Formats: sequence, structure tokens, C-alpha cells
Amino acid sequence: MPDVRLSSPQGKWILLTTVLGSSMALLDSTVVNVALPRIGADLNADLAVLQWTVNAYMLTLAGLILLGGSLGDTYGRRKIFVVGVVWFAMASLLCGLAPDAGVLIAARALQGIGGALLTPGSLALIQASFHADDRARAVGLWSGFGGIGAAVGPFVGGWLVDGPGWRWVFLLNVPLALVCVPVALRHVPESSAGRAHGRFDVLGAVLAALSLALVTYALIEATDGSLTVVLTAVAGVAAGVAFVYVEKHRPDPMMPLDIFASRQFTAVNLVTLCVYAAFGGFFFLAVIQLQVVSGYSPLAAGTALLPATALMLLFSARSGALGERIGPRIPLTVGPLLAGAGMLLMTRVGENASYPRDVLPAVLVLGLGMVTLVAPLTATVLASVDPARAGLASGVNNAAARAAGLVAVAALPLVAGMGPQAYRSPAAFDAAFGRAMVVCAAILLVGAFLAFTYVRRPAPGCERPECRRHGNVMTPPLESPGPTGG
Repeated sequence: MPDVRLSSPQGKWILLTTVLGSSMALLDSTVVNVALPRIGADLNADLAVLQWTVNAYMLTLAGLILLGGSLGDTYGRRKIFVVGVVWFAMASLLCGLAPDAGVLIAARALQGIGGALLTPGSLALIQASFHADDRARAVGLWSGFGGIGAAVGPFVGGWLVDGPGWRWVFLLNVPLALVCVPVALRHVPESSAGRAHGRFDVLGAVLAALSLALVTYALIEATDGSLTVVLTAVAGVAAGVAFVYVEKHRPDPMMPLDIFASRQFTAVNLVTLCVYAAFGGFFFLAVIQLQVVSGYSPLAAGTALLPATALMLLFSARSGALGERIGPRIPLTVGPLLAGAGMLLMTRVGENASYPRDVLPAVLVLGLGMVTLVAPLTATVLASVDPARAGLASGVNNAAARAAGLVAVAALPLVAGMGPQAYRSPAAFDAAFGRAMVVCAAILLVGAFLAFTYVRRPAPGCERPECRRHGNVMTPPLESPGPTGG
């Protein structure tokens, strides 16, 4: 049984290493966007390279995160966590030293593999190590510190880009890993879920990642209009169909399809797809808009969006409590509408935009929408399935959110009419950004409609602190199966 007390030196070391590990992956999902214009200028890259700089990471992370959790359950959560941290740091070093765009994109894909190994294990180690009396507080502290890391990420990214340069956005992970790994090996007890058969749905993971990769490539290169793009899109859809077939017939699937037998779970995941597609597209384009069109520095652009995350950190617990009292339907309807209104307000952010007059109102309304929906969304996902499947449900929901953001970053510039060199022309990018924000708002409107129409059963109280103390604006929190085995 887990017996480490939070007040003990070992407990503090465990909390430190898990926070550091999860913060590495969390920071990379927020700080890189701030650096994109500088990366493009330094590497003489077009918009497609900027899209792949974001999507190569999200692609491997979304496709492999469920497999990463299974590996930890079987071979030991500490072992897989440490492997993930080392892998992530080495890939980060390669990103920081990348001589050209091709190497950077490949290194970002490798980073995503490391993220898929370390991200599920971070929370699982907390739950599997601490005494039952301290577990909730430990998870709450882990979530809170992680939220703070997500909040300061764009600020740190902007400061690094303005100072030593964009490469330090990636190189920063190396010293974090040098602290994290020795602490984990010395102070974190090993744990597993007692699975010894060693069978993993590698084929399912490969098909999922392949489908996402091919579809993403087709969307990013669609302006080419070549036969290769068409064939790639068809192959991507075929790989997706094959993934569903494999998951339906495997004895140990990565994503058991029967979990979607719950109408509530299916509906909430459809809302998740809409919400995080809009968020992913927004945060990819907004920091570029602020730098290219409004003339903000990377530091100012990263700081400009900080209020949205701060609102989530300060008020998500109250939003979660409200969702418990009135049920999830109203928060999951009103939240996307508020977030969509914030994105429509962002269309006012153009050349020489005033922060207090133009940017801040949009960010505050967007943040209120996030506050309203994120905690009830997570609680409803976990409440819509049997408690024994909460970890699986959260993993599927987290992967769905990442996949939605991935597709949005690939598709939104295409839908908005952004050419390969759009980010080099303030006027062209500004016009396309306005269209993109309208598209994002429309996607959120669809999410609100789905929530109002299909989300019915009130979710019981979510006692997991990670449901509420959550500051990452790019993905919902990732629940683990819980403390089993040792």
C-alpha cells in the first residue's frame, strides 16, 4: 500500500520531481507558439514549417499517450517516467541545436514521444506513492504547481525569445531533466498495476498516429492541389478506418470502443473536440497576430494571454462546485459561447492594437469561458463511465483534445485562406486572422449546441483535485487509473 507522507522529505522530493517532469511537457505546449515568428525568420521558413513545428509534437503525443500509460502500468511507472524525461530532454537538445527546419520538425516529433511516456506517469506516481490521507492534497499541489507552470510558460517563452533566443525555449528542458531524473531514481518508489502479460496495442497506436499524420499533411499541403495530397488524405482516412477495426477486434485494445456506449461520454467528447479545436487554433494564431500585425514583442505577446490562464487557476474550483450543484449542461453550453465571444472580440486586435482597449477585454471574456467549462467538462467525463475506467476515460478525452488541436492547427490556416508567406505580410495575416476567429467561434457554437442538446445527466461530485486546479489551456487534465499495485 502507498505509505509516503506529504510532510516527509521523501514526499517533498516526489512532489518536486513529478511537477518538474510534467512541467517540461506542459511548458512545451504553451511556450513554443510564442517563438514561432522568430523561428520562421531565423530558419527562413514558410507557414507550413511553423504548423509542423507545433503539430509534429502534438502528433506523436496524441497518438501514443494512451500507449505510454499502459507501458507505465506494466513495466513500472517510475521507470517509464524516467525514460520519458531523458528522451524528452535529448529531443529538446536536438530542437535547440537544429540547423534547419527539417531537423527541428523531426526533433519535435521525438519530443512528443518523450511526452507520451512521461505525461501519464507524472500523476500516476503521485497517486501510487502517497498515503491515502495525503493523496488528495498531493494531487492538488501537483495540479496547482502545474497550472502555475502553464500560466508562466508564455511569459518565460517570450522572455527567452527576446533574450538569449528561441533555441533556449527548448534547451531550458535539459537542466530541468538533470534535476528531475536523479531525484526520481533516488526518492520515488516504483509502482505498477500488476500487469505482467506485456501485450500492448502497438498496431493501434501506429495506426492512430499514421492517420493523424497523413490527414495533417494533406491539410497543411492542400494548397498544392497535387495528386500526392489527395492520395495522402485518402490514405489517412483509410488508416483511421483500420484503427477503428483493430480496436474493435483486439482483445486488449488501446481504446476499447465499448466505452462510447455511454451516450454522455460520447457527447462530452464531441464537445471536447469542438472546444479544444477552437482553443488550439486560437493560441496558435493569436501570438503570431500580436507580433506580426500588432507589433508586440515575443515577451509582450506571451504575457498578453496570461489573464486567461490566471482566471482558470483562480476560479476553476468555484466553477467545478457550481457544476456539481446545477449539473454540467449549463456550464458546457455557456462556457463555449463565452469563449466564442472572446474570439470574436479578438477580431478587433489589429495594427497598433491597444492592450487595455482591444486585447484585454477579449482575453478576459475568453478566460471566463474557459473557467466556466473546463472543470465541469473533466468532471462529466469521469462521471460518465464506471469508476474503474476513469483513467481510460480521461486518457481518451485528453487524446481527443490533443488530436482536435492538431487538426485545427493544420486546417484553420487553410480554411482562413492563409498563404505560405502570410505571416510575413501584416495586412494579409490580419485579414486571414479575422476569418479564422469567426471560424473558431462557429466551432464553439457547435460545441455549445451539442452540450445543450445531448448532455443531460448531472455529474456527481468529482473528488479528484486535478479536475479543478488546472491551468493548461491546451488540453484537459489527464487522470490516471489510480494507486494499484506496488
